[in-house]
Order: sequence, then C-alpha cells, then structure tokens
Amino acid sequence: MPELVQLVSGPQVEPKTVRIGIIICARYRNCGGGKCFRALRQRQGGFSRYAAEDQLQIVGYSSCGGCPGGNVEYVPAEFLKNGADAVHLATGLVVGYPPCPHIRQFKTFIEKQYGLPVVVGTHPIPLKYLQTHDQLPFWEQVNMKDIAGHLLAESREVMESYN
Repeated sequence: MPELVQLVSGPQVEPKTVRIGIIICARYRNCGGGKCFRALRQRQGGFSRYAAEDQLQIVGYSSCGGCPGGNVEYVPAEFLKNGADAVHLATGLVVGYPPCPHIRQFKTFIEKQYGLPVVVGTHPIPLKYLQTHDQLPFWEQVNMKDIAGHLLAESREVMESYN
C-alpha cells in the first residue's frame, strides 16, 4: 500500500535540518532579531528558499563588527563549529541608509574562505524602506537588486507587515 500512496501523493521527501548563521549590520547591533526570526518561521524573505517541511536552526547571530566588517573574517568559523550549512546577511545590510558598501565582498569572502553559501537577506524588505530607496540612488549605484532582488518578490501586504 505504501507504493499506492507514493503514486498518489508523489515521491516522499525527507525533511532536512538546515543550520543557519546570521550576520547583521553593526549599526543595528541592539536589534533583537524579531523580523528575521518571524521571516524564518513563516519562510518569507531570504528564508523562502527553504522547504516548509525543513527544520531551520539558528546556530549563530552576530554583527559584522562595524565597518569594514572585521567580524566577517572569523564569525563564519564559529558558525561552522556549530554545524552551519548557510550564512544569511541580514536585510538591514540591504535597507540601511546607505546600504552596506561591503556586502558583495562579505558574500564573496565567506563563500571562498569558508565554503558556505551566502544568502543576502533575512526578512522581506519593509515597504517603507522600499519606497524610500526607490527615491534614492543608493541601490542603483551598487546594483543591489542583482544580489537582493529576491527580497522584492514578496507581496506589498507582506512588505507592509514588516514596517
């Protein structure tokens, strides 16, 4: 009978555990992470890439250490010690005024040095930030939509809920 169930519902996919480290911008170092953790639970923003049945675990949460990002050199090593499968660069690095000038270098460095995939973004972009950035040159100057465009895929309603 299991064969019949598989034919009707499709192949069974085993849920997996994905261990994630998050690096936030130092100017938000006092952030409690509420938007990031809500997005993780609801599989929104940068966490929309993970299957609903997968178990997501946070194995580290740190600031970049302040410009130019000194913590980025060693924090991923701590994430790896805790079993990290991926690193997320928090949405605050994208939406700040101005956005982080080092975000591309962080992504490249972590991927090359530590072999961990890096996702730019955690929670969806709050609508109020999107509306402001649409009037400013920052994102265009650094081609932010190239590395964080997936954060714009959420509906207006979802983005507004992160204001």
